[in-house]
Amino acid sequence: MSTVMESPVASPTTAPRVVELEITGACQLQCTQCFAESGPTGTRGVMTAGDWRRVISDVAALGAREVQLIGGEPTTHPAWAELVDHALSLGLQVEVYSNLFHIKPGWWRLLAREGVKLATSYYSDRAEEHDAITTRPGSYERTRANIAEAVRRGIPLRVGIVPVLSGQRVSEACRELEALGVTAIRTDRMRRLGRASLPEVGADTAELCGRCGQGQVAVLPSGDVTPCVMARWLTTGNIRERGLAAILGGEAWAEALSTIPARAGGGPCDPDCKPASDGGDCSPAEQEACDPKYDE
Repeated sequence: MSTVMESPVASPTTAPRVVELEITGACQLQCTQCFAESGPTGTRGVMTAGDWRRVISDVAALGAREVQLIGGEPTTHPAWAELVDHALSLGLQVEVYSNLFHIKPGWWRLLAREGVKLATSYYSDRAEEHDAITTRPGSYERTRANIAEAVRRGIPLRVGIVPVLSGQRVSEACRELEALGVTAIRTDRMRRLGRASLPEVGADTAELCGRCGQGQVAVLPSGDVTPCVMARWLTTGNIRERGLAAILGGEAWAEALSTIPARAGGGPCDPDCKPASDGGDCSPAEQEACDPKYDE
């Protein structure tokens, strides 16, 4: 591993509020629209648990308020619980973005700790439709049961629904979630990225929300730093070679942000919006949409 050089502190305009840590590309599911193209054959990349701990320490030093563990399925990483504990010890909040397909009994105590919250995706109130999207039989029943358990334990939870199939039972899924006690539910359109991308178009910045990199940053399993997990092709440096502050203050970061279309109409998003993880743009979502295509 390369030695990380000392770096200047990021300026207030580049310092993130939220940092998305894509700690693995492995997932028990293989959703048809997955922007990260995660699945059972995904890997943890080159980042070690020590690398991720160092990133979390850098995040706290930059004054960020939250890290999000995402994947793939973050709970498939053997050090995910250790990373949650490390972040909490530094005063950071932690969101675990899980498919809730498999939660070991002993994990619930960690997920119920102060400062931890959950996020997940849901697709339908019918098992056959939900499972057709996840491509894993039984995923509906297991995710539904763990949603109910999270609500029962009082764990903060938000759920996003993305229409993937024609005639998908989105409204019915919302009502089912409400009946389970979920109060933070939003829907989004399907992003044409990853498995859902159009071959003739490929990676398209028009599919982004227009706020990538503004208050947030993502670190991928390769160590690459990007403005958002959905903008994964816009690499701006590698965390194993340079410190996070140096990357955020660098020319490559500024150049990447300049290629992202601004939100149509020019109005700012809610200051608490995290477009890649909880805006009305991406799943799961809880803010009003801030997407160029929504305002055309």
